Amino acid sequence: MYATLITAEQLLTLQQSSKPLMVFDCSFELMQPTEGEQQYLRAHIAGAQRADLDRHLSAKHPADAVNGGRHPLPTREAFAAWLASLGFTADMQAVVYDRQGANYCGRLWWMLKWVGHEAVAVLDGGLQAWEAANGAIETGTALPRVASAFHASTPKAQLATTDTVLQQLGRPTQTLVDARGTPRFRGEVEPLDPVAGHIPGALNRPFNLNLGPDGRFKPAEELRAEFTALLAGRDPASVVHHCGSGVSAVPNLLAMEVAGLGRGALYAGSWSEWCSDPARPMAQG
Repeated sequence: MYATLITAEQLLTLQQSSKPLMVFDCSFELMQPTEGEQQYLRAHIAGAQRADLDRHLSAKHPADAVNGGRHPLPTREAFAAWLASLGFTADMQAVVYDRQGANYCGRLWWMLKWVGHEAVAVLDGGLQAWEAANGAIETGTALPRVASAFHASTPKAQLATTDTVLQQLGRPTQTLVDARGTPRFRGEVEPLDPVAGHIPGALNRPFNLNLGPDGRFKPAEELRAEFTALLAGRDPASVVHHCGSGVSAVPNLLAMEVAGLGRGALYAGSWSEWCSDPARPMAQG
C-alpha cells in the first residue's frame, strides 16, 4: 500500500499488476477554473479519472458544505457517493496527481483519508514525472465504470473548524502553519480574499518549499530538518495546516508526514473563512 508518495516507476509497476487501482487527474488553474478540464482532455495518464476542484472536491452550495471559505468541503457522504459513482472500491489503491506541483491533488489525497481510505498516494513529480518515465498518456474523457457501493468509514484525517481554531488560539496545544506565499501572509497583497493578513500567531511555510528543482518532494531528512526549524520546539502533533481555502495547505501536511512528523490537522476553511467575520482577530506583517 502507498499512503504518502508514489514514484512514476512504482505506478508503472502497479499498473502492470492485477491489484485494484484508480488514478485521478486533479489538474486545476485557480485563475482559470475551466483550464484544468482542458488540460485533462488534452493529455492525462491512461485510464485516469477526472477530479475537478470546483466540481468534485468542493461543495456546490453552502447548504451542502461542512465549512465556509472559497472551496468548502462537501459532506463526507456526498463525496463518498461521487467516488461510488466512479466505481471506486475500498480495496483500491488510489493515486492522485496534477501538473501544478501537487498544489491541487493533495486535496483529493486528504479527502480520501477523511472518508477513511488510507491507500492513497500523490504521484511524486506529477504528470511531468510520468511523461519522463514514458508512462502511457491518453486524450479525451475516461471510459465510465460500473458504480460501486463505496461509503465513508472512520476518518483517518483530522478536520479543524473555525471554532476549534479560535478556541485554541494562542495556546501551546495549537500551532498554526499557513501555506500561502509570504507577501499574502504578511498582508502586503491579497488577490483573492476581501481582507489581507493572517491568523495571529501563525507560522508561514509556502507550500512550494516542499519541492526540489525537479518538481518532486524533497528527501524526508531535508523536510524534517526544515519543519523542525520552523516549529522551533513546538510539538508537531499540535500543527493545524491552513492556507487561503484549504487546498495548498495539504502539501505541507503531506510533507510533514513524509518527514516522519505525523499527520497534522487541516483547517479547511482557512483564511477565506476566517476573514469573513471581522470580529475574529487578524494580523499583518
